[in-house]
Amino acid sequence: MEDGGEQLRWGVRRRLEFIDFRLFWDGRFNRSDLADTFGISTQQASADIAQYEKLAARNLRYDRAEKAYTRTEAFSPAFIGETIERYLLQLVAIENRWMRPEDTWFDTIPPVEVLTLGRRSTDPTVLLRVLDAISKKFEIDIEYASLTGSIQPSRAIAPHALSHSAGRWYVRAWSREHNDFRDYNLNRILSVSDHRPASVDPALDFEWVHIINLVIIPNPELAAEHQVRVAAEHGMKDGRLIRPCRLSLSFYLMSEYNLDVEPGVLKPQKQQIILQNRDEVTQARALSRKMSIEALARISASRSST
Repeated sequence: MEDGGEQLRWGVRRRLEFIDFRLFWDGRFNRSDLADTFGISTQQASADIAQYEKLAARNLRYDRAEKAYTRTEAFSPAFIGETIERYLLQLVAIENRWMRPEDTWFDTIPPVEVLTLGRRSTDPTVLLRVLDAISKKFEIDIEYASLTGSIQPSRAIAPHALSHSAGRWYVRAWSREHNDFRDYNLNRILSVSDHRPASVDPALDFEWVHIINLVIIPNPELAAEHQVRVAAEHGMKDGRLIRPCRLSLSFYLMSEYNLDVEPGVLKPQKQQIILQNRDEVTQARALSRKMSIEALARISASRSST
């Protein structure tokens, strides 16, 4: 949003977002809320409120009885509308104890229940060393817990990226043991020990480099009106959702939504969306992996012969 053709300064915009936020979530705020949250004078708070009124006059009115500004029936978010999901995620973070309520702008928090199996917290020392390895192009030795919970012998990996899917963080890395690129669950890395310069170029990770469009449509076996609702829920246009995705991550998205299951195997209610180009994605992933393995094998063979 602009004022008089000039873009709002970052600090001013943040304070106007706060006003927008409190009106949206709490329906009210007063001048001291603004002053106390941002450590500004009451005069500056008054100036910010006047600025907000100038930009979104229909959103608030002053209630003399409450000595506060309150939300009007005509309210429409002027600053937080496009980022409203961020605040919903903050409610999830508070409930999961990933954030403290005082680290947010919530005055009162609506009743919320987050259902999750839970996972152990990420070890900050492990994350720090993984981030260093990514930025400095290091190969590191890690202690890793397998799916069965057993501790594997120290293995050498060269991380080059992080990824997130279905509530889990992964480290994308070259494995010296397997001489290929694969994903490591960040929370299963128990420790990081030695490091040295990496000897493999991440550009050879073709599954990571290659972006493919996942073409997602409502399951045609659903009733027509149900298909319309599914399309609306997923924000589809012309009955399709085009989701660009790294080949290496397509596996997780496909598994999460049963997109890897051939249509007709599951009941339509259990598979409300299908991947229209499932064979193309599967073949592209296999080909990219094959190309990476062959390229790495050639490099390995070349080094062995010198």
